[in-house]
Amino acid sequence: MSIKTKEQFDSFTKEFMASDAYRESIGFGICRVDRGQLDPQRVLQASFGLVNWRENHKSAAVLLSALKESGVALDPKASELVVDLDIGFINAALNAFAPFIDEAAGPKHQNVQVLLALAAIAEENGLDAGEYRAVFLFEDVAPQSVEAVYLKLHALSQGKAPLRSLDLSGAFGLLSNVAWVGNQPIELEWLRENEIELKLRGEYPAIDAVDKFPRYLQHVIPADNTRILDGSKVRMGAHLAPGTTVMPGASYINFNAGTTGPVMVEGRISSSAIVGSGSDVGGGASILGVLSGTNGNPVSIGKNTLLGANSVTGIPLGDGCIVDAGVAILEGTKVGVDAKSAEAIAAINPGFETAGSSPLVLKGVAFAGLHGVHFRQDSTTGQIVATRSKREVKLNEELH
Repeated sequence: MSIKTKEQFDSFTKEFMASDAYRESIGFGICRVDRGQLDPQRVLQASFGLVNWRENHKSAAVLLSALKESGVALDPKASELVVDLDIGFINAALNAFAPFIDEAAGPKHQNVQVLLALAAIAEENGLDAGEYRAVFLFEDVAPQSVEAVYLKLHALSQGKAPLRSLDLSGAFGLLSNVAWVGNQPIELEWLRENEIELKLRGEYPAIDAVDKFPRYLQHVIPADNTRILDGSKVRMGAHLAPGTTVMPGASYINFNAGTTGPVMVEGRISSSAIVGSGSDVGGGASILGVLSGTNGNPVSIGKNTLLGANSVTGIPLGDGCIVDAGVAILEGTKVGVDAKSAEAIAAINPGFETAGSSPLVLKGVAFAGLHGVHFRQDSTTGQIVATRSKREVKLNEELH
């Protein structure tokens, strides 16, 4: 069928979306894969030029229709679909998108841009078998392929899916531990096998890292007002909201973690931890992840909260809190709070437990999610105490 008008395009996609061959996806895209140097069947990395997430369903219909026309069997029960692409698929998809090709330069038609770029690559160099693949996710379940893992990591890093919202179960088992040389992953087995010759020829690569995950900046272009002073400090799958600054030194942001607004990061944001707008993670401060002392409870830090240098936070905090330098607040930490402070904290946190002896001694978990709490250590007794925070934490607007 030759599609020449937008009306014909709408009719074509409507008909296909009503057929048994179509399933609505939660995410899809076309990627280029890097495969193993020794084992070409092993996918080391998947690079997506564009990730669609709960959007552009007509474009998904076009790509699925082109796959079907290319002879691909579309399993109606599969949670994901990963298919090698060929020139037949590209031509079929571009035929359906014909009414939009002249408009492809705009952001509205980026899926057309992807196909036009693939067509140009095919014309210049041909398409190597298995180098380019279409990836569809129909359910948010444990990923079954490297390509599916990367599609989810892209969705998280680009802010298309909220942090902690996707099933990444088993992702570590699917990804290979590789040497990263710039954007190129290299099998460690290949390096060992060729180590002698590479070194004698002066061709041994300068390895940036050995990890299962690439770095954030290898795949994501951050917002103009986001600063990352050391690319090794942010892992792929992290999300940095515009205005975030990641300083060098003791800072680090793991995958499935990050910020929701302008944040100063000089400490560690572990996997699953989220920091709110206007907050400051001081030098060497650590926000614990679900595997490091939070009893499996993910930690969220509210807005305009200060985590002092070398502090440790293992409970969620609300807005306007302060954890003094060197103070550790975990679920089981014994925290003293006098009657006046308890009353002031309860005034902005209805339901905060203030009954009992005065002064109260509560576990840290009793303060989880509360606003306006200042945690400090009494220098004479060593007791961790909680008082009502008396100041608002504000970032330097010129820097963020």
